[in-house]
Amino acid sequence: MTTHESACPLDCPDLCSLVVDVEDGRVKRVDGGTRTPITDGFICGKVRNIADHLYGDDRVRHPMIRVGPKDGSVEGKFRQATWDEALELVAQRLRETRERAGGEAILPFHYGGSNGWLTEGALATRLFRRLGASRCVRSLCALPSGAAARGLYGAVPGVALEDYAEARLIVLWGMNPSATGIHLVPIIDRAIERGAKLVVVDPRRTPLARRAHLHLAVRPGTDLPVALAVIRELFASGRADERFLAEHTRGADELRRRAEPWTIGRAAAEAGISDLDLGHFVDLYAESRPAVIRAGWGLERNRNGGSAVAAVLALPAVAGKFGERGGGYTMSNGDAGWGVGPEPAIAAAEAPTRAVNMVELGRALTEPGEGAPKIEVLFVYNCNPTQTVPDQNQVLRGLAREDLFTVVHEQVFTDTCRWADVVLPATAFLEHREIRRGYGAMRLYDSPAVATPPGEARSNNQLFGALLEKLGLWRDGDPMTDDELARAIFDGSPAGAGLRDQLAAKGVAAPPLDRPRLFVEIHPATPDGKVDLVPAALDAEARHGLYHYEADPGSERHPLALISPAIAQQISSTFGQLRKGEAAAELAPEDAAARAITDGDAIRIWNDLGEVTCRAKVSAQVRAGVVVLAKGLWRFHTRNGQASNALIPPTLTDFAGGACYNDARVQVERAP
Repeated sequence: MTTHESACPLDCPDLCSLVVDVEDGRVKRVDGGTRTPITDGFICGKVRNIADHLYGDDRVRHPMIRVGPKDGSVEGKFRQATWDEALELVAQRLRETRERAGGEAILPFHYGGSNGWLTEGALATRLFRRLGASRCVRSLCALPSGAAARGLYGAVPGVALEDYAEARLIVLWGMNPSATGIHLVPIIDRAIERGAKLVVVDPRRTPLARRAHLHLAVRPGTDLPVALAVIRELFASGRADERFLAEHTRGADELRRRAEPWTIGRAAAEAGISDLDLGHFVDLYAESRPAVIRAGWGLERNRNGGSAVAAVLALPAVAGKFGERGGGYTMSNGDAGWGVGPEPAIAAAEAPTRAVNMVELGRALTEPGEGAPKIEVLFVYNCNPTQTVPDQNQVLRGLAREDLFTVVHEQVFTDTCRWADVVLPATAFLEHREIRRGYGAMRLYDSPAVATPPGEARSNNQLFGALLEKLGLWRDGDPMTDDELARAIFDGSPAGAGLRDQLAAKGVAAPPLDRPRLFVEIHPATPDGKVDLVPAALDAEARHGLYHYEADPGSERHPLALISPAIAQQISSTFGQLRKGEAAAELAPEDAAARAITDGDAIRIWNDLGEVTCRAKVSAQVRAGVVVLAKGLWRFHTRNGQASNALIPPTLTDFAGGACYNDARVQVERAP
C-alpha cells in the first residue's frame, strides 16, 4: 500500500486536496487532504467512493466498434477491437471527411467542467484546430454568468470562500452548496454562530433554505425583477451608496432608470413571494456589513439569465458593500490573476470556423441550415450529450443517423455510447496527470497519475496525440507528452515560474494575491477601473437590451415550471451509473392534490418536446407551480427511458448563448 497526494478536478467550486491509498495500482481509499484550507480534511461521498466508479462493471476497458444498426440498444451491437484498428478507422474517417466535405463537417463535442488544462484542451484542441473543424461553444453552464461578471467588473475574482466567515449577512442566490460545494456549509455555520444572518433565494427549500433567516422561494426565471426591485428600493429609500457610485461606477443613473418600473409589490407578485419578505430582504441587505452574495448558476438558466446575473452582481456596488473582508459577491473565482493558461500547450491558433452552440446540438445534427456543411463526424469527449443537452429527443434523432460517424471517448458506458460507431476507453482522474485551478477555492494543483488505468484505457492526450501523428498534423517542436505540455503552460508567462516553485515546495499554488478584496488589493479590470453597471456591449447583445424582463413562457396547456437541479450523488450525469434506484419528480402538495396524485404514484410529465414517466414525490420543500426532476438522469432512472432534458427547450439566454434549463414548462398527470 502506498499513499499519494492528489486533487479533485470534478466540476465543483471546492477543488479538494486528496489523500489516496493505492495497492497494486488500484485505489483502495480516498480521503480529504489539508493542503487547501477549504477542504480541511473532509470530502464528498462521490469522491470518497470513487473506486466504485473506477472499477465497476460499467467501466469501458477496451475499444469497441459498432457492428449493428443504430437504435440505442447495446446487445450484439459492438465488438471488441484493438487500439490500432480503432485509431486507424477513426483517422481514416477524419481524413476522408476533411478532404471531401471540409473540416467543418467534423464537430468535436466536449464540455470539460470536470477537467483541467491537460485533459480539456491541450492535444484535443490542437487536433481539431489543425483539422479546421467546427468549434464547440461550451454553453451548458456559466457563459451568461461569466459575460455578466466580466462586463460589470472585468476579469477579477470575487470574495474568497474562506472570507464568508467574516460576513454579517450571507445571501445564497440560485446556489445550493449542500449539493454543489459542501465546504462552504461549515463556513456559513461559523458565520451564523458569530451572529450572521442567512438569506436563500431559491424555488426549493434546500437544506440551507430550511435553516435560513429568510427564504425567498421565487418562481423560476423571476430573479431579474426581484434584483431590480432591490436596486430600485435602495435608490428610492436613500440607502444606495451615492458616494461610492459617483467615485467607482458608471451607468448608475441608467441602471436606476431601468429598475424604476419594478416596485417591491410588482416584483413580489411576479416572483410569487410576499412583498413583506422582499422588503425585509432589502432592509437586511442595506443594514448589514459585511454582506456577501454567493451567486450560483441556477439564476442564469432561463430566458432572462444574463440580465438576472448582472442585476444581482450590481447590488453590492449600489449598496457600497465592497472594501472589507467578507463584503461583495462571489460568482466564479477562476479569474484570480493566475497569469498562466493552456494556450501555450495547445500550440495552434483558433481558426474562424463555424461555431456550434452545445444547446443546439440536436438542430445542428438534423437541420444544419442553409449554406452550413452537414456534420458527418461527431467526436464526443468529456461529455455525455444524450443526458445533458436540451431537447434530448432531437439529439437522439441526430445520433441515429446512419450517415453520422460518432466517436465517444469515455470512462464508463454512458447512454451516449449506445449511439457511437467507435467507443474508446478513457482514463479517469487519479489515472492521468492533471493541472487544475479552482473556480471557488483560489488554488491550483498539478496532480500526477496515482493509479493504473483498468484495461486499455488511455488519456485524452494519449488518444489525440496518436491521431495528430496518424493524420500528419504533428509539427517539430510541438509539446506532446504531459511533461512537455505542463512545461509549456508554466513557461508561457512570467507568472509560471513562481507557481511552479509553490507546487514544488507545497504541492499547491495560490495566486499572486491570495484572498484579495475588491477596491482594496484589487480593482475592477474594466478599461477605466470602474464598475460598469450597464455595459454597452451586453446592452447591445441582449435581445431587448440589458435588464429587460421576458415574461414566463408557461401556458394553460403547460402551466408548471420544471427545474432540473444538481444532486449530491452526481456531477451532472457523472456517477449516474452508480445510482440504481428510480428517479422521483417532486411536486408541491397543492399541485399534486389538484391532479389527484399521491406520493409514489406513477406520473407522466410532458410537453411538446417529450415526456418522462417516473415516480411522484409529494414534497413541501417545493413551491407551488414547480416540478423538480434532477439533471443528469440515465435512461434506467425513469420508466420510459427519457430524462429531464427531454423536456427542456433548445432556447438561449438573453445574451451569451447560455442554456435555458429552467424554462421548461410542463403538465403532469397520473400515468395510465
